[in-house]
Amino acid sequence: MKLAVVGGGSTYTPELVDGFARLRETLPVEELVLIDPAAERLELVGGLARRIFAKQGHPGRIVTTDDVAAGVAGADAVLLQLRVGGQAARNQDETWPLECGCVGQETTGAGGLAKAMRTVPVVLDIAEQVRRTAPDAWIIDFTNPVGIVTRALLQAGHKAVGLCNVAIGFQRKFARLLDVTPEQVHLDHVGLNHLTWERGVRLGGPDGADVLPRLLAEHGDAIAEDLHMPRTLVDRLGVVPSYYLRYYYAHDAVVRELGTKPSRAAEVAAMEKQLLAMYGDPALDEKPELLSKRGGAFYSEAAVALAASLLRPPSPSWTGDVQVVNTYNNGTLPFLPDDAVVEVPARVDGTGATPLPVPPLEPLFAGLVASVTAYEDLALDAALRGGRDRVFAALLAHPLIGQYAYADGLTDRLIAHNREHFAWA
Repeated sequence: MKLAVVGGGSTYTPELVDGFARLRETLPVEELVLIDPAAERLELVGGLARRIFAKQGHPGRIVTTDDVAAGVAGADAVLLQLRVGGQAARNQDETWPLECGCVGQETTGAGGLAKAMRTVPVVLDIAEQVRRTAPDAWIIDFTNPVGIVTRALLQAGHKAVGLCNVAIGFQRKFARLLDVTPEQVHLDHVGLNHLTWERGVRLGGPDGADVLPRLLAEHGDAIAEDLHMPRTLVDRLGVVPSYYLRYYYAHDAVVRELGTKPSRAAEVAAMEKQLLAMYGDPALDEKPELLSKRGGAFYSEAAVALAASLLRPPSPSWTGDVQVVNTYNNGTLPFLPDDAVVEVPARVDGTGATPLPVPPLEPLFAGLVASVTAYEDLALDAALRGGRDRVFAALLAHPLIGQYAYADGLTDRLIAHNREHFAWA
């Protein structure tokens, strides 16, 4: 089995490699190709990756290259984890929206639109190279904003599934609180990427007993603290929202908070500098503890599980695995178009991801989902076709913006900070 990772020079890659090494019985990787244009970073990350495989006795071969077409040729699955413009572009996404009194964040609001517009054309170019050199390969997208990027891939006819670590993070957290194994915890997870709610926490299987009321009663303070939301709000909602709902439920407070400290991009850039220095140590043969602060917890486990299910040979005794992924709606949420991309539990096998039925979404949540889906329609249009009017329309539609004066100012800033990435600008 051959896997390729585009963006393999990321400082986060050792977490992924560690997962491949630990879970080699689940996903027997024979060749892992790390692809990245940043040669110096790739050399450091690739060296550590080989040492991790060696220490854990993994027989697979690790190859590094800056050539996408050569790297993905013949791959069974291609994982996308790239960041167009690097942390410098992310830092801009997180700062210039604050000048207009709006949240600065890399996956939602104006910053999220900027990232989508930089990213979608690059990802589609990579996907075309995959189609030419590995036509049967699955593309697993971890590149943010996952919902928009996955929708672009699916609409272009690629074999793609989007992946986020929010659901697996909640699964692991709830398992610890309940003192059970993660495999016993099944989530009633619903929404869009970075716009989701846990409406139920079931033990033993999708039809198991719902212990969410017990979790909130016994551990509500800890859950609310992790979300940076008041316990009273979580209790009133009766569900566990993802951390990203904070940008909607406490927008003004978050803007004030962001204005008083360095951007997350600045923090990550400093962390990456330390990590790369560590990766250059030939004695290091495991992922360092500092990496746990980098973000993306449990991504490796989620990626291994998803790839294993997509690549598992069919058999009469296996009907697929249930995993939370990003894929076409296809009637799952009936108030959304079929070609919207939703994040819900799905049955995953060699044919792809088929969403499981979900109970009707309450108006309190459905309204926001519909609004953000409309924004994503316009965001994808802007990413594919460009133009100031399309950027403005997407920003005006976003529920975190919504006023024409804000949208006008943000449009000018978005274009000014991204001219090198937009041929039309």
